[in-house]
Amino acid sequence: MTHEDKGRYFLKHPGKITVEQSLKQEIIKRSLDNKISCSAAAAIARKKKVTMSEVGMAIDILNLSITKCQIGLFGHDEKKKIAGPVKNIEPGLREAIINALINDKLPCKSAWEIAAAMKISRLTVGNACDTLKIKIKPCQLGAF
Repeated sequence: MTHEDKGRYFLKHPGKITVEQSLKQEIIKRSLDNKISCSAAAAIARKKKVTMSEVGMAIDILNLSITKCQIGLFGHDEKKKIAGPVKNIEPGLREAIINALINDKLPCKSAWEIAAAMKISRLTVGNACDTLKIKIKPCQLGAF
């Protein structure tokens, strides 16, 4: 979805109009100005023992915007995106990314797994992908 779809995120889920009450309350509690950060969404998924996808769908149904993507791809105020090309890619990172590609794209979940395995930031993986001109899709929360 694009910025033109703002406030109509629920349209991504035709027929789905309800969110489990405790999940809804947790999302609303952690949101501010109709926005919720990627890290808050991830914390909710862990706390509620649900998938990131389930949290993302609930966020869409509640018509909230997801901000501060941990990979640096979207939701960073005026800049929107903070990931960008870098001069040097961490040793082994290029190979890890290439090995995890699906249809020439790196799934967000794989990017997180690579970051955890290599003990580097998720943004470092996002920067490397930007340098390598590799798209990170799909988002675990269903954004973009």
